[in-house]
Amino acid sequence: MKKLFDDEVIDRRFHRGQWRMLGMTIIGYTLFYFLRKNFSFAMPGLEQDLGVSKSMLGNCLFAGGIVYGISKFLNGFIGDRVNARKMLCFGLAICVCVNIAFGFAAEIAGLFLGEGVDAASRVATLAVVIGGLYVLSQFFQGTGFPPCAKLLAFWIPPNELATKMNLWNTSHSIGGGIVAKICGVIMGLGVIGSANQGIGMWKWCFWSMAALGFAGLVLLWLWLPGTPEEEGLPPVPGTETLNTESQTTMVKGDRPSVWKGVFSHPAIWVLGCCNFTINAVRALVADWGPTMLQEAKHLTSSEAGTVIMAFEFAGIAGMLLSGWVTDRFAGGRSPRVCVFLMALTALFLWLFLKLPTGAASGAALCAVGFCLYGPQALTGVAATNLCGKQFAGTSIGFISLFSYIGVSISGKVCGTLAQSTGGWQMPVTVIASTAVAGMVFFLLLWGAKADNYGE
Repeated sequence: MKKLFDDEVIDRRFHRGQWRMLGMTIIGYTLFYFLRKNFSFAMPGLEQDLGVSKSMLGNCLFAGGIVYGISKFLNGFIGDRVNARKMLCFGLAICVCVNIAFGFAAEIAGLFLGEGVDAASRVATLAVVIGGLYVLSQFFQGTGFPPCAKLLAFWIPPNELATKMNLWNTSHSIGGGIVAKICGVIMGLGVIGSANQGIGMWKWCFWSMAALGFAGLVLLWLWLPGTPEEEGLPPVPGTETLNTESQTTMVKGDRPSVWKGVFSHPAIWVLGCCNFTINAVRALVADWGPTMLQEAKHLTSSEAGTVIMAFEFAGIAGMLLSGWVTDRFAGGRSPRVCVFLMALTALFLWLFLKLPTGAASGAALCAVGFCLYGPQALTGVAATNLCGKQFAGTSIGFISLFSYIGVSISGKVCGTLAQSTGGWQMPVTVIASTAVAGMVFFLLLWGAKADNYGE
């Protein structure tokens, strides 16, 4: 463990606080994932049990993705200015409540319907209720990442950020993997023949995750630390000033301009485009993966959950390795590593499409996760290092706006193409092409600096 301060007591306190922060933020963001990715596994049940079509669900994903991106951007700006623990816990509490409400969607829709309503009107009302709850959930999901990004930027030195922030980013895959297996099993409990998967069980995808979210909320409120300064510790050495080229020198009592620090930075805009492509690819598996695997590869709900869990856990390995490679061999220049990973993502998507049902196609999808989650994590590292710790939430929130435009468009396009073409070949082909575009955007950042600290 690298010594940061000459004072032994302060150094020990700082490292203990750093690891506590890392552990608690991993738990916190994992819980946000529990309360977000359960929707994907409930979708087959919503379609079969309530009659909500793929196009309607695609509209929900589109609207929710846009709102989530806007929320991460707005809350990133807010997160740089408020207490991180309070913001994280407040957002998580709202998401717990909305997930409880999801399970009562049919009853809520019934409040707006009179007697003798035809089936089409009933389904349309249900779709509006589900879409409204999903949009509300997505808005408050946007309060999860900014406080975590702020704490990571304040506790971790720039030359360790790729490794440790990618370690933190495993929360995405831990949350996505665990929720995939749990909800896959829950949906499978309603099976009487493969055509009836999830009938009546989709509610428990929401209620079970809400219970886990509430338990974690208590833990976070008690144990999540604030910034080092809020904990009575000095800041990380070497992060007090920014490069003079950024024109954002930190002066005590004078906050740099967010316009100069973030919005006028060309590399941040390119990183946003990179994030668009990464999350468009990710949405194919995260949002439509359970449905796609059941329809295109003829898996059961439980088997699909196992594959998605393996996809997410492969992503953990990819994130950890890509972070280490970035710090150890690329001198902190994460876009260079991402160029190769996005190219491999496109290749393995093509293989997933071409390989027959079975272990081979499942392995190809896991390889997509391994390659994709490195760039997904490293864009946040690059934004934080280029803009500095005081703009960590704002810069990541801004590039996340691009991310969830990508999620929204991908969710809508994939659902529409799958329904109109009657299969998944066209959606996967389009998404593989998007991964190639991501490789090109990262190439534009090949010469970008590793960070903007120091003279």
